[in-house]
Amino acid sequence: MANRTGISSQTQRNWLIDAVLFLGGLLAALSGVYFLCLPSGGYQGGRNPMYGVTVLFGRTTWDALHTWAGLLMIGAVAIHLAVHWSWVVMMGKRSMDSLRSGRSKLSRRAQLNVALNALLVISFLVTAGTGIYFLFAPSGGEGLSHNVALDLVHTWAGVVLTVAAVAHLAIHWRWVKNVTRRLVQPLWTQPRRSESPAEA
Repeated sequence: MANRTGISSQTQRNWLIDAVLFLGGLLAALSGVYFLCLPSGGYQGGRNPMYGVTVLFGRTTWDALHTWAGLLMIGAVAIHLAVHWSWVVMMGKRSMDSLRSGRSKLSRRAQLNVALNALLVISFLVTAGTGIYFLFAPSGGEGLSHNVALDLVHTWAGVVLTVAAVAHLAIHWRWVKNVTRRLVQPLWTQPRRSESPAEA
């Protein structure tokens, strides 16, 4: 059912979920870039000349921002997948049928979309899984298993996830732009006040 924006409630719900997902992903990516560019190791004037540098706020705040943005993104992804589960199942079946028959039943755009979504899911699972591990590991994962390997896996899975998400956004940009414009436009256009007989 559409309201005065002409957009169905289902489309509005999808847009809202995607907006929350975008916000969580953006904050997680930006805070991730902070940690990538300003690692905590080293000492002032040593291998890490950026040690102790503050950008906007302290490292602890960046860490909290990264954690909560990541959790927000995980929650939004779970809802996004639940809402689109029938599409996931349908496209999965079509992709499997195409692999069995050797002939794709999907258009090139659909094939690209499925491949990109698969990359998004894999990189998200790795990024979220390692992030949750660091969250619940003793001392935030410092010591035994907060080793360079796990940190690198988390970092590079996050980089792949970010690149794939940007590509995903580019593919769906027309939908994002059109729905956003139709949702926001009524907020800026005030209904014209009808003149009363006394004002005429």
